[in-house]
Amino acid sequence: MASLPNIVILGDYERALRRFSNWDKLDQQAKLTIHHEPLRDEALYEAVKDADAIAIVRDRSPFNEAMIARLPKLKFLMFTGERNGTLEAAALVSRNIPMACTPGGPSKETTAELTWALILGASKRLIEQNKLIASGGWRDQLSVLPMLSGERLGVMGLGAIGSRVARVGAAFGMEVVTWSPRMTPERAAAENAKSVSMEELLKTSKVVTMHLVAGPGTKGLISADQLALMRPDSILINTSRSALINMTDLQKALALGKPGQAAVDVFDIEPLPEKDPLRNTPNLLVTPHLGFIAEPIFAAFSKGITETLEAWLEQKPVPHPFKPQ
Repeated sequence: MASLPNIVILGDYERALRRFSNWDKLDQQAKLTIHHEPLRDEALYEAVKDADAIAIVRDRSPFNEAMIARLPKLKFLMFTGERNGTLEAAALVSRNIPMACTPGGPSKETTAELTWALILGASKRLIEQNKLIASGGWRDQLSVLPMLSGERLGVMGLGAIGSRVARVGAAFGMEVVTWSPRMTPERAAAENAKSVSMEELLKTSKVVTMHLVAGPGTKGLISADQLALMRPDSILINTSRSALINMTDLQKALALGKPGQAAVDVFDIEPLPEKDPLRNTPNLLVTPHLGFIAEPIFAAFSKGITETLEAWLEQKPVPHPFKPQ
């Protein structure tokens, strides 16, 4: 009797994949292992060295050319979402190993929602007010809260997420200004925003929120010099990519009081190391990269994995083949 194919699922930190689709067929047709912990380097190799097929949640498990070369049994690899920044796909192409992906789900909508959760949580000091109540208190000096209505919202990048954030800001009665490397007055006006220089945006905005693509031209865009321009009562938000902000400079800037607060959902190393000072930096609200963590997204991921792996096992066309550009 032939042995069952060995399928390894990586990066199910939230233990969510089995909640949203039926895995019975895969359990019967393959030897299935689901890993819930972060894996890198040798720990990752040990987990996948005998795998016939690998499925990765997002880009949580990095596969470079050297790692792929150590996997002679590998016949198929897939990932959730429509792109993967830590996969060297060319190494799979050179071995004619097919790849697949899944629909991404409504990640732009959920990220915009989280952005506003962070803006409101920081501006209304919700963490501090909750701790005050939990400790038996009632109100203190932080309970006299600012209003966002009438203030300036600086949106850096007016793509699918930034434009959603801008619309909510306008609904709150905020003046929306925007900047990006290729912003035009016409593009800004289409979202009822005003195109300004990056310097003006940083100097004048109560809230600055990052929605740019991270790349060679935007890496470290917000560093010490830019942070020094910000208002002492301003809030810097990043739900995009950590590379946009020099996080060491941000910690120093918060200690100096410009900006007054920051709230971030993305980090240079994820998961954030247990002893990382960002976990306990004053005036910094942090969340564990929740921008795309939502039930409808994981439903899409789970269904995409089961349907794709079932098709692969049955030697049928996979629903969403991935062909790198």
